[in-house]
Amino acid sequence: MKSDITLSIVGSGGDGAVAAGDIISMACAGTGLHVIKTEAYGPQIRGGESSSTVRISAAPLTSQADSIDALVVFNWADFARFADEMNLADDCVVFYESKDAPPDGFAGKLIPVDFAETPKSKNIVAVGILTALFGLPVEGIRAGIRHRFSKKTAAVIDTNLQAFDRGLALGAETPSHKLSFKPSAPRLLMSGNEASALGALHAGCSFFAGYPITPSSEILHFLSEWLPKIGGTCLQTEDELAAIGAVVGASFAGSKAMTATSGPGLSLMAEMLGLSSIAEIPSVIVNVQRGGPSTGIPTKSEQSDLLHALFASHGDTPRVVLAPCDVEDAFHTTVDAFNIAEEYQIPAIVLSDQLIGQRRETIDAASLEHEVRRRRLPAPSDDAEYRRYADTEDGVSPMSVPGMAGGIYQTNGLEHDVTGRPSAMYAVHERMNGKRTRKMKAIAEEYRLFRRFGSVEPELGILCWGSSTGSVHEAIEIMNAAGRNVAAFVPRILAPLPIEELQDFVDSCPRILVIELSHSAQFYQYLRSQIDLPRTKTLVHARSGGKSLSVSEIMQMATLEEVTA
Repeated sequence: MKSDITLSIVGSGGDGAVAAGDIISMACAGTGLHVIKTEAYGPQIRGGESSSTVRISAAPLTSQADSIDALVVFNWADFARFADEMNLADDCVVFYESKDAPPDGFAGKLIPVDFAETPKSKNIVAVGILTALFGLPVEGIRAGIRHRFSKKTAAVIDTNLQAFDRGLALGAETPSHKLSFKPSAPRLLMSGNEASALGALHAGCSFFAGYPITPSSEILHFLSEWLPKIGGTCLQTEDELAAIGAVVGASFAGSKAMTATSGPGLSLMAEMLGLSSIAEIPSVIVNVQRGGPSTGIPTKSEQSDLLHALFASHGDTPRVVLAPCDVEDAFHTTVDAFNIAEEYQIPAIVLSDQLIGQRRETIDAASLEHEVRRRRLPAPSDDAEYRRYADTEDGVSPMSVPGMAGGIYQTNGLEHDVTGRPSAMYAVHERMNGKRTRKMKAIAEEYRLFRRFGSVEPELGILCWGSSTGSVHEAIEIMNAAGRNVAAFVPRILAPLPIEELQDFVDSCPRILVIELSHSAQFYQYLRSQIDLPRTKTLVHARSGGKSLSVSEIMQMATLEEVTA
């Protein structure tokens, strides 16, 4: 009996590999199991390879698994495109199309299946095989199949249920890898993009503008359905430049507003980011990172938009950058972004990525609560002139909305004085730069967002961010259980960094390991610019995205003694 299993299904677009993973994930979550489901696919608009990998456990999960216990291959040519991303366990059971012979020398327990007998339902046959192999909740999966095809005819539903029964019979002929678990209360299954969209609604977002771009489009899809139901507006624009322009305009008018994009779209938004900053108009941008540069790898994850998010835009442009660690955290980080943007009248960027945005993960529904804050409005006044950009201690001056009595003011992208009138004077520019920059100090004091886990007195400290957190967390648990003393510090706010706590952590560790999915080590470079991170005790593990960080990879790096910084 096993308490943790991982299965993967690989095929061409239209084979239903992702749908099969969805059905299994939903059924297992409905039985109280913990699930992390990831998917991968080629960059084609239609067709091409696709895969779905589901890790299922009776205990909480923080990352995808290092190895696969069972694999279904509908087409070996499609599997070849994922071969360097999939590590098969030594006892992995491989089910494959009997008319498509496996490559010479392929390892694993190979079991041919005539999937071609039911070409339109072969993914459901695969679901049946895996259900029997692992002892997954049969009735829960039957219900999942009915739900998946609920908009189809009764005949289609019956055909798929029969295909499931065929798979159960085939799987029963295979030696069992039963999953040990006791059914419990259903768990909520959600993707990171859905969590970000839900966080926006929770924060009070009433306007969203965006242009479809992989891998962030699900945020647009979600909000296009739900925003109108609560009286909000969702606008699909002609490009990302128009999207951020609409967001700034809606926010100026008093609405909480957001857009979502990926790297190429964020590049187009750089100029408007400056407008949001200088005009002190709240704006929220969710950037779901993918492999770059340029079009890069649209369907794979990478952490290489960091420096762009931190520094892009001309001039001195204060902005806040936050990064969720997992799916549940995507909800909280999005609400934090709205709170900071609204309270401090500043652009806030949420740096998610494909691994968080498009993976589905069981979360605690009760945890989806978060304080919501609003922007500072001016009090009624008889003053002849409203000082929109009054130079305050924390840099934040009350912001009126159109139509507010006594709240009229002038604003644009030009430098301006305290009333909003344009000015090219050095003294005014220096003063207003100081005002806007002071917000960052106030934000740093109020929002100390980070995670620290592992040993209290570590021999090795790991620094990482974003989606790397889950694999690092699991690696540390394994290492510490084996007698090591390892800890991690993970900033959830990257600008401004929690400098004091981060420096204390670095100083307390004899050795430091920096981990990131960026070939040029952007995170390490940024840390060096912000804190004292001695080269003499720092090891850097920075590599390209396209393949997620594995637990074993992190553990291997944690055993190295020679520093690379």
